[in-house]
Amino acid sequence: MEEKKKLVGFYNYTVVLTYLGMLMGFMGITLVLDGKIPEALLCLLLAGVCDMFDGAVAATKERTRHEKSFGIQIDSLSDLICFGALPALMVYELSGRSSFGFLTGALYVLCALIRLAYFNVMEEERQAKEGGRRQFYLGLPVTNIALIFPLCYLVQEGMLPGRFVFYPWMAVGTAAAFLLPIKVKKPYLPGKLGIAFMGILELVILVMGTVLEV
Repeated sequence: MEEKKKLVGFYNYTVVLTYLGMLMGFMGITLVLDGKIPEALLCLLLAGVCDMFDGAVAATKERTRHEKSFGIQIDSLSDLICFGALPALMVYELSGRSSFGFLTGALYVLCALIRLAYFNVMEEERQAKEGGRRQFYLGLPVTNIALIFPLCYLVQEGMLPGRFVFYPWMAVGTAAAFLLPIKVKKPYLPGKLGIAFMGILELVILVMGTVLEV
C-alpha cells in the first residue's frame, strides 16, 4: 500500500543544496532583467558551487529507489534554470537584445534541455545496472557554463569591451559541446579542487569589480 504523503515530493537534507542552487539561478534571472550582469554571474557561480557538492551530500544518506530517481530529476530541472535559462538570458542581454542573441540563446537552452533529458534517461539506466558513481560524462555537462561564462565575461570586458557578438558565438560553441558524443572524465578530488580554485578566483574578481563600480 502506498504511503500517504502530506506533501508531494521528497523532503530531506539531500536536496537542500539543489534547491538553494535553483534559487540562486532564479535570483540571477531577476538580476539580468534589471541589467545587473556581474551580479547575475555571481549567482551563476554560486549555483555552480551548490551543484558541485549536492551529489556528495546526497551520497551520505541511504536513499530509496524513488528518492534516488527524484534526486536525478530535481537536479536536472534545477540545472535547466541555473545553467540553461540564466546563461541564455545573459547572452540575449549582453548581445544588446538583438535577434541573433535571441536565436543563439534559444538554441543554447534547447541543447541544454536535450543534454539534461538524455542524461536523466541514461543515468537511471546505468544506476539500475551498475550502481555507484559514474566515471565519464557523454558530452560536456551543462554545469560547466558556471565557469566558462564568468571567465569569458572577464576576458571580454578586459580585452574587447563592447563587442557583444562574442557572447552569442560562445553560446553556440558551448551548446554544440553539450551534444557532441565526446567522453568527459568526471573529476576526482584534485580536479574538483582545481575547479573550485578557478571558481573562487572568478568570484573574487567579479565581487571586486562590482564593489568598485558602486
